[in-house]
Amino acid sequence: MGHRNLRLLLRLLVFFILALNILSAADFDPYRVLGVSRTASQADIKKAYKKLAREWHPDKNKNPGAEDKFIQVSKAYEILSSEEKRTNYDRYGDMGENQGYSQQQHHHHFRHFHDSFYFDESFFHFPFNSERRDSTDEKYLLQFSHYINEVVPDSFRKPYLIKITSDWCFSCIHIEPVWKEVVQELEGLGVGIGVVHAGYERRLAHHLGAHSTPSILGVINGKISFFHNAVLRENLRHFVESLLPGNLVDKITDKNYVRFLSNWKQENKPHVLLFDQMPPVPLIYKLTAFAYKDYLSFGYVDLGQREAEQMSSQYNINMYAPTMLVFKEHIHKPADVVQARGMKKQVIDDFISTNKFLLAARLTNQKLFQELCPVRKSHRQRKFCVVLLTGEGELFRKTYESFLAFASANTKDTLRFVHVYKERQGELASSLLGEDIHSAQSSVSILERRNSAGRIVYKTLAPIWTGSEDNKFSLLDFLDRLRKDPSVLSSETNLSDLNDELAPMFFLRWIYTAVDYWSDAWESVLHNNWREMMPLLSLIFSALFILFGTVIVQAFSDSGDEQNSVPSDKEEPGDKDKSSEANYSKESTRVPRKGFVEVTELTDVNYMSNLVKLRPGHMNVVLILSNSTKASLLQRFAQEVYMFTGSSSLHFSFLNLEKHREWMEYLLEFAQDAAPIAYQYDEHFLERDYTGYVLALNGHKKYFCLFKAQSTLEDEKLLDEAEHCSPGGGGCDTLRKISLGSGSGHIKKKLNKLSLWMERLLEGSLQRFYIPSWPMLD
Repeated sequence: MGHRNLRLLLRLLVFFILALNILSAADFDPYRVLGVSRTASQADIKKAYKKLAREWHPDKNKNPGAEDKFIQVSKAYEILSSEEKRTNYDRYGDMGENQGYSQQQHHHHFRHFHDSFYFDESFFHFPFNSERRDSTDEKYLLQFSHYINEVVPDSFRKPYLIKITSDWCFSCIHIEPVWKEVVQELEGLGVGIGVVHAGYERRLAHHLGAHSTPSILGVINGKISFFHNAVLRENLRHFVESLLPGNLVDKITDKNYVRFLSNWKQENKPHVLLFDQMPPVPLIYKLTAFAYKDYLSFGYVDLGQREAEQMSSQYNINMYAPTMLVFKEHIHKPADVVQARGMKKQVIDDFISTNKFLLAARLTNQKLFQELCPVRKSHRQRKFCVVLLTGEGELFRKTYESFLAFASANTKDTLRFVHVYKERQGELASSLLGEDIHSAQSSVSILERRNSAGRIVYKTLAPIWTGSEDNKFSLLDFLDRLRKDPSVLSSETNLSDLNDELAPMFFLRWIYTAVDYWSDAWESVLHNNWREMMPLLSLIFSALFILFGTVIVQAFSDSGDEQNSVPSDKEEPGDKDKSSEANYSKESTRVPRKGFVEVTELTDVNYMSNLVKLRPGHMNVVLILSNSTKASLLQRFAQEVYMFTGSSSLHFSFLNLEKHREWMEYLLEFAQDAAPIAYQYDEHFLERDYTGYVLALNGHKKYFCLFKAQSTLEDEKLLDEAEHCSPGGGGCDTLRKISLGSGSGHIKKKLNKLSLWMERLLEGSLQRFYIPSWPMLD
């Protein structure tokens, strides 16, 4: 009874799976996807595919569903471009290569189910594939454009933890529980999370350097670091913490807190202190310090140490709950306080964002000026900046303190108080003060920014600011009139960008850049995948081989010349003359043999045998040329590839660009990563010069590698002159043709470094561009 129930259950399960598979196959109609009729010709199908491929290519279409649509279009073209697959689909609705449905119905059900397993993950159509993806990963899926435009800029404010996964990755399933737990914890602390599906986002996975799944990496400040330890919660947490710079949070005690808080003047930032009883600095506090590192300085006080008793007593700190204090211009009294058991990210962000600036901050760069004095967006969002233009030193200290006291007593949302050192921001001071800039006295101006281009309206108060009570009453009266009538700002001018006073010197910037470069290189040598290092290692070993080979050959040739130069004592003068004449005759009759390379033209006659039906493991290296460049390019091509003709798996051909330009343009659409090749039609479409390009075509696996022609300095100058040529000029068209390579005289230089490219081709380290099917060579 039990066996009978089990067999019945298995039959129901198989029937359910087959039904789902048939329904999923029925939903996919390649004719409907391409928008053609069932009687459409191959030319119509090809034309429709090219149009839809350009429209839905992920590099051009930024819609979220563009990639899935592009995959459907490619799969539909793969079916309809093959007469055999198209016939199967028309007869049986089968997208595979099975035949004879009517003859072998029973076996075909199982074969049809098996053929839906496309192990190429870009076209994976297993019915349950969409269900296999974890729902928690769906909202974190990244695309290439999203990563470049959002994740990389955002990584300068928070670190990102990214997982590389794929279908049929059993190790990915194994680490899933740990990943979920870590994501839930770290995202709440402010860490960015991302998931990349390597089968559907190959371009992004290649860009990140992930060649296996699962892989976990971190991105901070635009730099990528791989996780190399066991996937455990603590290891991942330590990995994220190791991504952060080590100098984000200072350890503060009773000995150094005064010095730390007094640095507000040099750094022009508020200072934040967190009091807690945890010996290590909490990760959430480090992440907050990294997010607001440009605005505030952060310190941590461990309440469990005796060295913090004086601060705890002075600022009346509660020992049983974390407390955060922010200090501005006054170090003995905090400007704001927040205290809570278990600090949450939202509470910390709200507290920090409302205390990002000093009460009367100094304008040190253009970015700070734009944030403190934003452009007016509407009448309800006006922001007026009260600017104190003063000097540096003890002479102006009382003037500044009186201005700071006035700012502390007038904390309205519409007013921002700032000060400027006239000597450091001379252009701003001269725009607001005019001829009075050379005065040794301080002045106050009120301004409002009208646009981001630098236009402002302002008013400089007539009395010199000394901080007296009359000055304060005059300024207060003017601000009251300004609140009622903004037109009292009667002057108008355009400001240039402010000087960056806190920018490091050139020498320091150079040192920082060098340190970052060497740290990245060391990280690459220690941890990165060796596949990424193969081109560099190949170049290094090639250079060493050439260097030592040249030295050895030179040493042997020098020793041979010395032996030949020493005459024998028994040799007579007549014999010397005869031997010299014999040597001269031998050298004069020796003709250098040039290597012969069989290069055939790729035409529609031999296209199927030389490419489409090429044996597995064989490649056809095709040179692109034109009628005018045929002789010179073929000669240089033969010289560059002669040393590789010993390989029986390589075939060499050339393609005439003037006959088959459309075929070349179609292939280059799939090579957008390799070179900035334009894919949009413009007025110079037929003038694009692809002569000197070399394609290594693998007909069996349907991919190619691309060598882009090397441009010379003369070509770049001519191209620049052609681009700046006036449209009405008589020689503009001639100059454009010359710049495109038809008569430049440097045709042979286009194949420079081709031999090095061929070495990388044989090593297998070149980037491959896959296509759904080979286009017809009309």
